[in-house]
Amino acid sequence: MQESIFNIKTPEDFKQVALEVFKHQFKNNKVYRSFCDLLYIHPSDVSKVEEIPFLPIHFFKSRKVISSLEKIKETFTSSGTTGSLTSKHFVTDINLYKESYLKGFSHFYGNIEDYTVLALLPNYLERKGSSLVFMVDDLIKKSNKPESGFYLDNLLELAKKLEELNKKGEKTLLIGVSFALLDLVEMQQFNLKNTIIMETGGMKGRRKELIREELHLILQKGFGVDEIHSEYGMTELLSQGYSDGKGVFKTPPWMKILTRDTEDALTILKNGKTGGINVIDLANYNSCSFIATQDLGKIHKNDTFEIIGRFDNSDIRGCNLMVL
Repeated sequence: MQESIFNIKTPEDFKQVALEVFKHQFKNNKVYRSFCDLLYIHPSDVSKVEEIPFLPIHFFKSRKVISSLEKIKETFTSSGTTGSLTSKHFVTDINLYKESYLKGFSHFYGNIEDYTVLALLPNYLERKGSSLVFMVDDLIKKSNKPESGFYLDNLLELAKKLEELNKKGEKTLLIGVSFALLDLVEMQQFNLKNTIIMETGGMKGRRKELIREELHLILQKGFGVDEIHSEYGMTELLSQGYSDGKGVFKTPPWMKILTRDTEDALTILKNGKTGGINVIDLANYNSCSFIATQDLGKIHKNDTFEIIGRFDNSDIRGCNLMVL
């Protein structure tokens, strides 16, 4: 199945693999099976991707969402305030995650070995359990560049490194949480020619909230770049969407975004309408590939998508609180 997932070429390929994954998870995932039973939906009733039930994401906080009897190799956890429930993603095949993010990155950006990777994120040892930090840590290692590494509080050293790499014409990826990138450009202004700046979100509790356009404008000016890239991922997923500017995201072939009616969760909307974000991540073969998130968004005609906000009363999630 792993081979089928990462060799999807056409919409028909996606449909066939998604329906197979649905059957597998219906049979082997107790939590998901119970949810489908409550909706009176059985694989024999489902012939289209849009008919597959999407498990509300909060089940990752209260239940063990798993579709495998294999030993758990990694448990990824979401950030949260003290006392709040955090999501847990139990991963039985860590190679599935590695293949997903390496092939996903390659799909949009090319070979990781072409980049020096600088991460303005907590070090892996400081924030164990973060799927984002696990991924970036591995990208740093896979880049095979001596300058690649984590930077958290040492902004002066990072600024110096960015200037050095820029002078040498080195292809560089700087990936970081929003508030830390803002701290960096407030300390020093840059004019970077060969660097991709990628924000992963993260402002709550650290700075005044900014709308995306305002944030990106400040960062564009501060780093001297034309666009700010973004990464869309979460603890409960093993794949990521990427934006090369203006907050418009694309997904790799084994990932798909749908929107649902905010008043009727079982109704899938047509492209162009704002609704709740449903994610199909086929790399989640051993947990649940069909997830109804708490994000609000819109899908465009070419299947690119934007995140517009969150449902009211949703708890803070993702990397927002990672470094608190």
